Amino acid sequence: MTKKILKYSSVLLLLASVAISSCKKLDEINHDPTKPTTADPQYLLTGAQKSTMDVLYSGLQNGYIAMHYAQFWSGNSRTNDSQYQLDEGNNATLWNNLYRISLHNLDDLVKQNNAKINEPGKANQNAIAKITSAWIYQILADTYGNIPYSQAFQSTTNITPKYDDAQTIYNSLLDTLQAQINVLDTAQTSFNAGDIIYNGNVLKWKKLAHSLMLRMAIRMSDANPTKAKQIIEAHYKDAISSNLENAQLLYLNAAPNKFPLNDTEREIADFFVSTTLVDYMKSVNDPRLGIYARPSHDDDTIKGMPYGLAASDKGRLSQTHYSYPGKQIYSATMPGILMGYPEVEFILAEAAARGMNVGDAATHYTNGIKASINYWRLLTSNTNITDAGIQTYIAGVPYVAADWRNVIGTQKWLALYPQGFQAWFERTRLKFNKPGGAPLFITPVSGSLDASVKMVPFRLTYLQSEQTQNTASYNAAAAAIGGDTKGTMLWYNKF
Repeated sequence: MTKKILKYSSVLLLLASVAISSCKKLDEINHDPTKPTTADPQYLLTGAQKSTMDVLYSGLQNGYIAMHYAQFWSGNSRTNDSQYQLDEGNNATLWNNLYRISLHNLDDLVKQNNAKINEPGKANQNAIAKITSAWIYQILADTYGNIPYSQAFQSTTNITPKYDDAQTIYNSLLDTLQAQINVLDTAQTSFNAGDIIYNGNVLKWKKLAHSLMLRMAIRMSDANPTKAKQIIEAHYKDAISSNLENAQLLYLNAAPNKFPLNDTEREIADFFVSTTLVDYMKSVNDPRLGIYARPSHDDDTIKGMPYGLAASDKGRLSQTHYSYPGKQIYSATMPGILMGYPEVEFILAEAAARGMNVGDAATHYTNGIKASINYWRLLTSNTNITDAGIQTYIAGVPYVAADWRNVIGTQKWLALYPQGFQAWFERTRLKFNKPGGAPLFITPVSGSLDASVKMVPFRLTYLQSEQTQNTASYNAAAAAIGGDTKGTMLWYNKF
């Protein structure tokens, strides 16, 4: 993994009467951030990238929502979240930060550059901004279903945008990504500063665009197998092909640029790793377990908490009995992962298993496991993980063509830790069990607190403010998807 030193700090920019968080290199602050002027494109990009990563990896959104729904963690200080009682404040922050900060920044960036699009680097800058927007819009569509899209930034006066059909949004985003791949020119400059994902590397942005198309295509593979096949076969050779090309934000061990969920200043007692994660990893002798979780305070043993165990449950043991997430997961310098090589390989393994012409499923499956373990081995400088040990592990979790959904599903799930949102989306899409078919996931031990959900939510409900401030659009969207409940399936949940 290539290491680069990024120096940036938070500033506040006023854009169209909306407070926009942004970040920049410390030695490049050369304007007054308190004046309500339009921000430079590089600062808009930094703000969009960091604000998105911050909310996706916050304890409030990733921890209380996504990591629970992926069943990686179970609640300690607040157990209702594990039982699917959604905190509306956390839900609103996710929606508002992605729309009002991240997407707003990117929309403004593109509009600024459009007036001088023929200047060197501007076309590449816009392409990078649009790829970033496509990533964010897909997260929103996978989280909520139908969302504001075509009218989201149509004008400054439209405060009641319609909700577009999520499948239509997917098709539009795929078109957008393809268009940006065509625009990106490696012979031209892009961002000389401000890009805290790829540092302006045009080739890597092009690879990410191909990879995001793979992510979208595999997600729709049960709903539209023909289109999924066409996209994956056309783009897989140009996608991310090593951990050196992973798209991620490297956080720093200095406020305000630490990884959002870090325990460098205080112990985080909100979450325990689940028995679902721990027991399965123990059963296959997974070498990543000591990275994903830490021993309990009682002894040197990693012990999960049964998922969805209420604070009042008589079976709940002392807090010191259970294990917190691993030290690296709570490190100030834990990277915020946008998309990595392991995910690409598991996408291709599934594509091959479905009969797509992308190579051998077993080879891609093995590559995915190796890439994930090697990522964590390098990130943590773990000398206990050896090449021989990785081979032994792979031999113990072999690829089985007749059971590909469960085999690939479990390993992809493990590789996506701690990307709670992506792991949750894949859990609901693939509906996988342990290899062989035994259940992996459980219903909340103390029961669900949402009548529409028993096993796992398929989506988040729309913001309560949308019901009162955008009533007509909200009602139309709720009707179109089959009801605004967490139990309503998304358009691609066909299996």
